[in-house]
Amino acid sequence: MHLPTPEFPPDSPAQRLADRRRLLLALNTSLAFVLALLLVFSAQGSFDVAAYAVQPGSSDGLLGLLTAPLLHGSIGHLAANAIALVLLGTLAGTVYPRATLRALPLLWLGSGAGAWLLGEAGTRHLGASGLTHGLMFLVLGLGVLRRDRPAVAAAMIAFFLYGGMLLTVLPREAGVSWQAHLGGALAGVLAAYLLRRSDPIPPRRRYSWEIEEELLQQELAQRERDELEPVAPREVPVLWQRPASDDARGTVLPFPPRRDS
Repeated sequence: MHLPTPEFPPDSPAQRLADRRRLLLALNTSLAFVLALLLVFSAQGSFDVAAYAVQPGSSDGLLGLLTAPLLHGSIGHLAANAIALVLLGTLAGTVYPRATLRALPLLWLGSGAGAWLLGEAGTRHLGASGLTHGLMFLVLGLGVLRRDRPAVAAAMIAFFLYGGMLLTVLPREAGVSWQAHLGGALAGVLAAYLLRRSDPIPPRRRYSWEIEEELLQQELAQRERDELEPVAPREVPVLWQRPASDDARGTVLPFPPRRDS
């Protein structure tokens, strides 16, 4: 799947190199963010984690909208989110580099806002699962809205990997912040609608069988026009010619005299 650039023709080595660089940039950025989460998790023992989590309905908990996605309750919690962030972040960043970058603040705040607005009083919400849901619904939403081949392929891959997120936006398991999941998902859908034109639609590759079919249709259309269009007068064959005569006036047919009644 190519992201068109004016200086590179489609399917050229330069275009493939640009695609590879875009993939590596998205992968490295996702890995760097996961590394930052690991560093924060290793330092969580030195500060009060609850003070930086989302506290629903509390003004003190508003700080968590910015800090809660960086915190995790266990190494298993972190590992699950880290894998999803690498896969979905690489997929979204490769196919939609501009839209993904612009959508991240909305996904980040949307997941925390969902927990703050819908969570129960006295609970604490933390973790990057709302962000992963936002990326998932961003890719799905862009696939539905754009409907070009790379967009549809990316949406199918995201659904194959994490289609279960469609169910985790509702309460299912105790201790799981479905509110943050729902907030991130809604933010992803909203970002998909707002940013659907941020990345140019790649040129559609035409295959050989499509070109042959188009040529065949043009040939059939030309045959129909030839059959229905009348022949030009100069192209009509001459079937009879006036015989040559010495009399320049030609032959005059004799008529019988008129008789008066």
